[in-house]
Amino acid sequence: MTPSPYAESPAPHRVVALARPPQATFVLACASEVFGDHGPAVPARYAFEVCTERPGPVRTEAGYDLLVTAGLDALERADTVLVPGWQRSPGAEVPEAVVAAVRRAHERGARIVGLCSGAFVLAAAGLLDGRRAATHWARAAELAARFPRVRVDPAVLYVDHGDVATSAGGAAAVDLCLHLVSHDQGAAYALRIARQLVMPPHREGCQLQYAELPASGPVADSLAPLLEWLSGRLDQPVTVAEMAVRAQVSARTLTRRFTEQLGISPGRWLLDRRIAATRALLEETDLPVETIARRVGLSSAVNLRRRFHEALRTTPAAYRRAFRTRRAGQEDTAARTSATTTVPGAPARRSMSATS
Repeated sequence: MTPSPYAESPAPHRVVALARPPQATFVLACASEVFGDHGPAVPARYAFEVCTERPGPVRTEAGYDLLVTAGLDALERADTVLVPGWQRSPGAEVPEAVVAAVRRAHERGARIVGLCSGAFVLAAAGLLDGRRAATHWARAAELAARFPRVRVDPAVLYVDHGDVATSAGGAAAVDLCLHLVSHDQGAAYALRIARQLVMPPHREGCQLQYAELPASGPVADSLAPLLEWLSGRLDQPVTVAEMAVRAQVSARTLTRRFTEQLGISPGRWLLDRRIAATRALLEETDLPVETIARRVGLSSAVNLRRRFHEALRTTPAAYRRAFRTRRAGQEDTAARTSATTTVPGAPARRSMSATS
């Protein structure tokens, strides 16, 4: 079935990345690949910009300079502020001007996101005090020691509190950015971006499976192969016993590994994936609930409605209706804006960005 077309929002969500020399190019690229332009296949819902404390050439770790013309005042018009890494020598302070600008953005309602070591800037601004946070596994101990009021979790790929969010290192920046897109624009829109990037919209596991191994002690087996196998069989009934056979362990051992690596049970993980697939189908297609239930392995419309309500506190019909109403509102606003700006002699009307 052909997915429903998306209307281009007349008021894109402004994402501003704060760069600092030496800038980590990969993490910044991760953010721009998710929030930047994807061509006609994915209508733009975001406006992406880069700023720096002192506009001009910004040295990168890759050996070339980025020419950044926007200063910290760009954070004043951001709906989301990204800090894509923060490379610094141990003990160096985050500049007070940067701390103040990030705090002001947060106080007026902007979402503040630390990618990889960017969590250090959020911590310096006091935005992570008493909160759980992620960063690159190699710098987790440093973050915890430097900011003892932050509850650093060295295992997770990202942590999202709504107003602030942090990710682990490297490609975990993409995981968090796609998660934020799903929250902002819906699971189906995030899936379109993930397809453009040729990657899954939700990567499983934790960053500890990528960390340097200790010199001694047991090595936890990664669940990644099993999770990939399960993701391709959402339409089929799969029991914990069958998962254990596939992983070549006992059901008890499998449950323990899920708890250690993902923080949930095997059954909960599988249900979460089925709910996510349901959301995408409700957003992008007109398929009946009974058909969707069979496609995602929830057997019947009755079971799907019960599970969906337990997870999201709404019904599939209400979810689909709300999403379609939202999209129709965007189309109507776009039409009104277009009509206003094309009237001869009339001044163009400037849309204000909605703060997430």
